Amino acid sequence: MDSWSPSLDVHQEFAKLVNRMHPPRVTVDNITYRKVTLIKVDSANKRGSLLEVVQVLTDLNIQIKRAYISSDGEWFMDVFHVTDQYGNKLSEDNVADRIQQSLGPRGCSFRSLRGSVGVQSAMQHTTIELTGRDRPGLLSEVFAVLANLKCNVVSAEIWTHNSRIASIVYITDDETGLPIEDPDRVAKIKHLLLFILKGGRDRRRAQTAVSRGFTHTQRRLHQLMYADRDYDTGEYNRLESSRSVKPVVTVENCSDKGYTVVNLRCPDRPKLLFDTVCTLTDMQYVVYHATIIAEGVEASQEFYIRHTDGCPISSEAERERVIHCLEAAIKRQVPEGVKLELSGEDRVGLLSDVTRIFRENGLSITRAEVTTRGLKAVNTFYVTDSSGDQVKSGMIEAVRDGIGKSVLTWKEDNVLKTGNSQPTTRFSLSGLFRSRSEKFLYNLGLISSCSEVI
Repeated sequence: MDSWSPSLDVHQEFAKLVNRMHPPRVTVDNITYRKVTLIKVDSANKRGSLLEVVQVLTDLNIQIKRAYISSDGEWFMDVFHVTDQYGNKLSEDNVADRIQQSLGPRGCSFRSLRGSVGVQSAMQHTTIELTGRDRPGLLSEVFAVLANLKCNVVSAEIWTHNSRIASIVYITDDETGLPIEDPDRVAKIKHLLLFILKGGRDRRRAQTAVSRGFTHTQRRLHQLMYADRDYDTGEYNRLESSRSVKPVVTVENCSDKGYTVVNLRCPDRPKLLFDTVCTLTDMQYVVYHATIIAEGVEASQEFYIRHTDGCPISSEAERERVIHCLEAAIKRQVPEGVKLELSGEDRVGLLSDVTRIFRENGLSITRAEVTTRGLKAVNTFYVTDSSGDQVKSGMIEAVRDGIGKSVLTWKEDNVLKTGNSQPTTRFSLSGLFRSRSEKFLYNLGLISSCSEVI
C-alpha cells in the first residue's frame, strides 16, 4: 500500500483548487508607453510567486526598468516596465504564456524542488554541485579528474566570491553520452572531487553532491553560495578590483505598519532584481510590497518585508546579516577580470586542457560559463592573475598560443600592457602550480607520471 502524507497532499490539492478558481492573469501591453512594454501579473498569492515571475523574465533576457509589487493579502499583483536586452519594446508573443505556466498548476512548485523555481530539466545529465575555498588551479584539477574518470562535461557554471567557489557541472558518460548512474562510479567521482576541494586547508567544510533531477543553475548557485556563507567577510577579506563599487544597503523597521524596509542602490546590470529576490527568499523573508527603478546607470530597489513567521527584523545582528547577504548577492554576479571567449569543436577533455593551460600561465578563473551547442563548445571565462590582480597582455597571448588564437578571443580591456616583451616564459609561478597539481593528481592515480600532460 502506498504511503500517504496528509499535510502534503491536502496542501497540493488546495493549491490546485485555488489555481482553478483564480487562474493567473498576465497581460502584455505594447500600446500605453512609447519606449517600454507593460507587463501586468495578477494571481492568487503564494510563497515564491515574485521569484517565479522575475525568474521567467530573467530567463527571457527581459530587462526590468521599473516594477511595482504588491502581495499583501491573498492576491499577488505586479506591474513591470520592461524592454528586451537591446533596450527595445518586446516583440515576442510568448511572454504571457511563459509567466502563466510558471504560476499555474503546470508550473514547477516552489516548495518541491529545494527552493528552486523556473527550473530546467537535467534528467539527461548527471549534475555535480561543488562548494569550497577557491585557490589557483582548482578548476584545472577538477576538470582533469572528470576527464580521467571518462566524464564528458556538457555544460557548467562557476562563480567565485570572497575566496569561495560554487559550481554546477552537468556531465555524461563519454562513451555512451548518457547520465552516469552506477553508484560505485558516482561515489568515486564524489570522493575524488571532495578530496580536491578540501585541499587540507579549508576551515569551512567543502561540499560535493552528485544527482539527477531538476535545477535552475543560477538559482541553485545563489543557494550554494549563501549556504557556504560567502557573505561572511570575517575570515577572508580579499580586495576585489572590479567589484570595488560597494552597494548601499539600508535596513530599517517601519513600526507603524509592521514591516522591515530594505533599500538598496548600486550600478544597474542585468539580473539584479533576480539576485536580490533570490537572497531574500533564501533568507526566509516574504516581499509584501516593492518599488524598483532601473532607468539609468544606477538602480534603486525598495522592499517591504517580513519573515515567513510574519514578524519584521527584530535584532541588530539580523539587520547586519541581511545587509551583508544582499551585498554578497549583488557582488557575486559581477564578473571580475578579463573576459576570454572560447569557441571551437567540442571534445572530451577540452576543459581539462584549456584550464591546464590557464594554470600553467598563471591565470586564475573567477567565473566561467560552459555550454555545448551541437558539436561546438562555446565557453566564457573571466580571469585574473594568480594573486587576483589585473592580467598582463603577454599572459593572455601566451594562453592563446597554447589554445589557438582563432579559438580563444578577448578584448583588450582591463589588462596591463607588457610593452616589447619577449614571448612570455610560461610565467614564473607556472612551474610551481604545475608541479604541485600534477603531483597531487599523480598521487590520486589519475595520471601515469608527474610529467604527463593531462
